[in-house]
Amino acid sequence: MLCHICNTLVKSFTHTKNEILYYHCEPCQYIFKSPLYYQDFSSQKERYNLHTNHEEDLGYIAYFQRFLDFVLPHIDMPKNALDFGCGRSSLLASLLIKSGIDCDYYDPIYHPKTLDESKKYDLIVSTEVFEHLHQPRKVFEDLIQRLTPKGYLAIQTQFHPNDEEAFKNWYYHQDPTHIVFFRAETFKILAHKYHCEYLMDNDKNMVIIQKTKGI
Repeated sequence: MLCHICNTLVKSFTHTKNEILYYHCEPCQYIFKSPLYYQDFSSQKERYNLHTNHEEDLGYIAYFQRFLDFVLPHIDMPKNALDFGCGRSSLLASLLIKSGIDCDYYDPIYHPKTLDESKKYDLIVSTEVFEHLHQPRKVFEDLIQRLTPKGYLAIQTQFHPNDEEAFKNWYYHQDPTHIVFFRAETFKILAHKYHCEYLMDNDKNMVIIQKTKGI
């Protein structure tokens, strides 16, 4: 089995409690479940529909505001943005609009017809999306292509502990829709592959990448 990110040969390990097979790429620090455990959109939607987040919920607002408080001070003010994988809610897009940034939103399950294929963005944000992706490198490339020159991609997904025994006790992979797991190093390799500059991360779950060349 080859790594989805860097095409390196990966090693495997099995979680002793749930017997799920995982693959671990040591060079780029990417971990993914066996494709046997990947879920289709219908199964994923059943899980997502259990979420009870509402746009008026102060905690939900604060959750997205923490993300914006990390991202916006470190980038040039964008004119427009895209929230990729927004889920049912357009709350993050609304917060960006309140910040003076025109923002579209898209989700393949809940808002599948909102994406303008010809439009370019100064900023693309994607929160708690990448851990669900069957083809994360392809999606990363597509998002970079949707950026304007010098545009920014900001991602939020929990960084795994990069230790197989610690990983087994980690809460994040217990969600059955979470199938791929990243570290900062993973995104650094993706950024380099697609001619981007890796600007920074928070050493936990957020990264900012800037496009530097056209692809």
